[in-house]
Amino acid sequence: MLKKVVFLIMDAEQGTALEKMKENMGAEGGRIFFGGVNDWEKEFMEECTKEDILFITDSSVMLSELRQRGDYGIAFLHGNNPQEDFSGAAYAVTDIEDLEWESLEKAYLRLAGKPWMILETDRCLVRETTVEDVEEFYRIYREPSITYYMEDLFPDPAEEREYVRNYIREIYGFYGYGLWTVLCKEKNEVIGRAGLSWRQGFDVPELGFVIGVPYQGKGYAYEVCKAIVEYGEKELGFQEIQALVRKENEASVCLCTKLGFQWENEAADKGIRYERYVKRRH
Repeated sequence: MLKKVVFLIMDAEQGTALEKMKENMGAEGGRIFFGGVNDWEKEFMEECTKEDILFITDSSVMLSELRQRGDYGIAFLHGNNPQEDFSGAAYAVTDIEDLEWESLEKAYLRLAGKPWMILETDRCLVRETTVEDVEEFYRIYREPSITYYMEDLFPDPAEEREYVRNYIREIYGFYGYGLWTVLCKEKNEVIGRAGLSWRQGFDVPELGFVIGVPYQGKGYAYEVCKAIVEYGEKELGFQEIQALVRKENEASVCLCTKLGFQWENEAADKGIRYERYVKRRH
């Protein structure tokens, strides 16, 4: 969890913008330092550890030092530091007076290798998948009915974990969304996967979902998918979302219809025929 944002700024002319940012951010604003990388320790040593802190600096040398120390740091670009080489920075910010805590927290979570919380429904949490979820996926996919209409996991769990690592880096890291993990809040248990992704050969994002057998027939799929479709429309700005469903998968056909998807046409992918349903934003 991000607790502090520490600004290590070498250019004193940025003080006004920093103070404005802190004012706009309110109580969540980070404390501001004009000094070396070790200055923060005097203030925060008793409050939190470096794992809870995001550093922002306008010095490429300082950013490099932060990375060597194992701290989480991002670059601050402004008109007085165009000569700085931030080519190794994963994230950079400008116009810091307009920064919001949520955007900084997302950058921190990505740097720390921690999942983003995507949304919450009455009974479920939807968050990014972690490598630790893989064991739970194998529990869910052990039920033969789960793979009637979708691809199975890799036979070797080590391959699946490597796939998830790459997915986190390449899909979440690039798009900011994808297929996520669904948890039941009451039991704090992984019950499935659902999300929005892009299928090769199609130009519309696709809703995908799987809910473990013990939780099927209880409205979880509808509850989660309804929230995900709304998230895709409102937060991601999607005007259309598709769902590719096998004709014989009557439960998924009914769910798509209930969610407001309409049959569009037949489609094929990897030799498999699908019914293509589409929901358009009104």
